[in-house]
Order: sequence, then structure tokens, then C-alpha cells
Amino acid sequence: MIPTSFPTKDEIARLTAGMLIEAGAIDFNAKEPFTFSSGRKAPTYVDCRRLISFPRIRTTLMDFLAATIMREGGFEAFDNIAGGETAGIPFGAYIAERLALPMTYVRKKPKGYGRNARIEGIMTEGQRVLLVEDMTTDGGSKLSFVDAIRDTGATCNATALIFFYDIYEGVRERLDEHGVQLISLCTWWDVLAEAKARKAYDTATLDAVEAYLNDPNGWQPT
Repeated sequence: MIPTSFPTKDEIARLTAGMLIEAGAIDFNAKEPFTFSSGRKAPTYVDCRRLISFPRIRTTLMDFLAATIMREGGFEAFDNIAGGETAGIPFGAYIAERLALPMTYVRKKPKGYGRNARIEGIMTEGQRVLLVEDMTTDGGSKLSFVDAIRDTGATCNATALIFFYDIYEGVRERLDEHGVQLISLCTWWDVLAEAKARKAYDTATLDAVEAYLNDPNGWQPT
């Protein structure tokens, strides 16, 4: 069944944040910050891959995402759903099933043998493709996937994801310049608000997280 009637965008954001916390997909730790591949440290970490192991949560979130895609992207706006390797592949499959559309996936780079393809599955020239991912920080990997899709002669003017960091300047503008609409369910700000409401962490940790979210480039562990 294609979902059409769901809560408001703000309520979806709140519920999504709560489910991320409940599934253990959110970690806040100001005393022992997380180190990213860039070397940057942060008191926050999100792992949306965990969600595939929680059937009730993943089903609800995918229903939310399908409804949000139709609300913000259009009911007849897409012909093909493409998941981004690797985390976007299961979510792309869930969304393709809900919207009754063909599913493909995009490799991060050509596999290096055989057809040397970046696109797996059937994607044809002129198809309107929606890129589905689990999350984005600065949007960089999304643009690589979008370009690979466009190289087939298909169009890709939107990406849909569960989680958008929404703490770095210029991300939406960069995607807009590339002709890509960002559709998402929640951000760090929604998670912080829900964590406060649930008293999921101590005050000092929440204060440190809020300081980081307000200045991610300048934040330093105390």
C-alpha cells in the first residue's frame, strides 16, 4: 500500500528523532568524543544502519519517508529509486517497494571488472531517478552518486534520506546549485530537542552537544 496520510513534518521529525534514540542509533559523549575519518572530533555520532535491525522502527520510518517524498517531491515525480552504496541500498529497496517503482543502486566507484558499472539494475535514459540514502553530512557523496546517475542519461533532481546533519553552512545551497532537492526526516536539532525532552543524557552532555551543533568547526573537547 502506498502511504498518503501521515503526521505533520514537525511531528514526523520529532518521532523520527525518538526512534533513532530508541534504536541506539544516536551516541552523545562529550568526555570521550568521536573521531571522524577527517580527524575532526565531535561529541555526536549517528548510525542509521542500525535501523534495519528494528522492524517496527524501520517500517514506520520508511512509511514516513515515502509520505514525505510524495509531499515534497510529488506523487508522480519519479520513475526509478536508486540506493547509494552501501547504507542506502536497503532503504532504497524499502522505498521502491512502497512507491511501486523499479529499484537500482549506485556504486561509490566502478567495480573494476566485467561491465565496470557504477549502476546496478536497470536505469534508462530519460528516467527520473530519486537517490535514497541513510544520511548526509555535507552532501559531497550525494553529488558523486547524482553525477553517476546523470551519466546514464537519466535525470536525478532529488535525494531522500532519514537524517540530515544541518549544522554545516552551504550544504543546501551546494545541492541547489547542482539541481538537487534535499528531502529528509530529521536533523541533529530535532534529536537534541527530543533528547532534552526525554532527559536521555545528563545536562553537561547535552550542553556540550548543543555547543558543538552551534559551532561544529570550532568545537573542542573540554
